[in-house]
Amino acid sequence: MNSSWGWLKSGIILGFCFLIAVALVKPIGVSTQYVIADCFIFCKLKPDLAQKNTDAEGNTTYSSSNAYLNKSDGKYAKSSLNIANYGFIFVLAMFVGGFLSAKLGGPKVEKDEGWIPQTWRDNLGSSWNKRMFGAFISGFFILFGARLASGCTSGHMMSGMMQTSLSGYLFAAGVFAIAVPVAIFVFKK
Repeated sequence: MNSSWGWLKSGIILGFCFLIAVALVKPIGVSTQYVIADCFIFCKLKPDLAQKNTDAEGNTTYSSSNAYLNKSDGKYAKSSLNIANYGFIFVLAMFVGGFLSAKLGGPKVEKDEGWIPQTWRDNLGSSWNKRMFGAFISGFFILFGARLASGCTSGHMMSGMMQTSLSGYLFAAGVFAIAVPVAIFVFKK
């Protein structure tokens, strides 16, 4: 029995979720939250990395000795000191949702040859370790590239294009301009 929703139903639900998020809170983007989580951990090791300050008028400001965290008047420094924010809770909810989906009847990941997609097996073999390493390295490069682009696929492509952002359309064009030739090369099709 195939319990998959299919691309059309999934796309409509995803679009509706993005629309609700933009209307009620803010556009969805997640890669920044990994930076915030890193800073939260590093702030425990080096407390002066992010600081809460009070200016001459008594307003609260945030700053960091790290130029990236200090961007936008200390916006990331503030988030790393106040980790229970919308974005961070959203990322945690993604992990919890994935876990619940797996436990409540979602697709099962088994360490056998049948789980590895046929296209991967035909072109790259049936090694479980090679498949997991490929997935990890791919995820690493996606996240690294997302931070270089100042946003991830959800922030640029999905939320950005929904808001008719030029950077969203440029990012999507760049992703497909690279992804299609790489997929053709890797899968030899």
